[in-house]
Amino acid sequence: MKQFKTLVIAAMMLVGGSQAINAQAKTAHVDVSEIMAKMPAMLDAQKQLEKLSATYDTEYKTMVDEYQGKLKKYEQEAATVGDAANETRSKEVQDMQKRIVDYRDNAQKELQTKESDIVKPIMDKVKASIQKVGKAKGFQYVFNSEGLLLADGPNITADVKKDLGF
Repeated sequence: MKQFKTLVIAAMMLVGGSQAINAQAKTAHVDVSEIMAKMPAMLDAQKQLEKLSATYDTEYKTMVDEYQGKLKKYEQEAATVGDAANETRSKEVQDMQKRIVDYRDNAQKELQTKESDIVKPIMDKVKASIQKVGKAKGFQYVFNSEGLLLADGPNITADVKKDLGF
């Protein structure tokens, strides 16, 4: 019975000791937003997206201006033209409205797709760099600084920027 107690106590100490070892995992943090905001490839991507967005905005504004012009003209002439013409014009205005809404929706979808296509490879590169730097420095876990209430460990943001070349 005494040997059994000794064995149980030894097992408990072994389990407790391994938990203490596991509790001391090396951790660090990195500010991914700062890296993305200052990364030259991301700045170029933002410029491309802004240019594309401006193109869509210009076309959208042209369509809306044309719509408003026709609507104003048709409202002024409504009393002087026949019912058939007013009905045709009403249908034309509704069709224009639908084309404008469809254009806006498609432009938003295309912008989101383009943004995803451009940003994903950049984000993958940042993630790979974080993993590389984290492993090189012997960290088991690297957390994103966003949302951390306490970031008392090493900050490897500068190291990741250096690895990415900026």
